Amino acid sequence: MSTDYSKSPEALSRLTDTQFAVTQNDGTEPAFRNEYWSNHAPGIYVDIVSGQPLFSSTDKYDSGTGWPSFTKPIDPEAVTTKTDWKLLMPRTEVRSSGADSHLGHVFKDGPRDAGGLRYCMNSASLRFVPVAELDEQGYGEYRSRFDTTDTHTEEHAS
Repeated sequence: MSTDYSKSPEALSRLTDTQFAVTQNDGTEPAFRNEYWSNHAPGIYVDIVSGQPLFSSTDKYDSGTGWPSFTKPIDPEAVTTKTDWKLLMPRTEVRSSGADSHLGHVFKDGPRDAGGLRYCMNSASLRFVPVAELDEQGYGEYRSRFDTTDTHTEEHAS
C-alpha cells in the first residue's frame, strides 16, 4: 500500500455528497445520525480521501455528543490543526496532514486521565478498518495495538 496520503481527483470522485461536503467544504454531519458514533468494534479509522491512518478504536470513547470521539490521533503527525472562527468563537479545526481533509474539531473537555482532549470527528471523513482486515488492507503495522487472540482468524482452514 502506498504511503502517499495526498488527495487525488480520482479519490475525490469516489466520495458521496456528504463525504465531499464534510472533507472538502468543512461540513458537519448530524449528531447521532452518522456511521461511527456508536461503533465499538476494534480497528483503525483512516481518512476517507487518502487512506491515511488517523485514529484507533483503543483511543475512542463515548463522549455523549453523537459523533465519534477520540482522546488522541494514532500518530501526532497524522493530523494538523488550525483556528476556526465560523461560529464567531474560536474552535480548533482538525485536518488530515496528508490530504488536508476536514475531519472535525478538538476540544479540551475530554477524559482527564487520557490527556483531556476530545477529538470530535465526522464519520463522513473516516473509513473504518476492522482489526481482522488490517493486514489485507495494508495496515498490518497497526495490528500490535490490539489483542489479536480474539480478532485474528485462520484464513486457510483445511
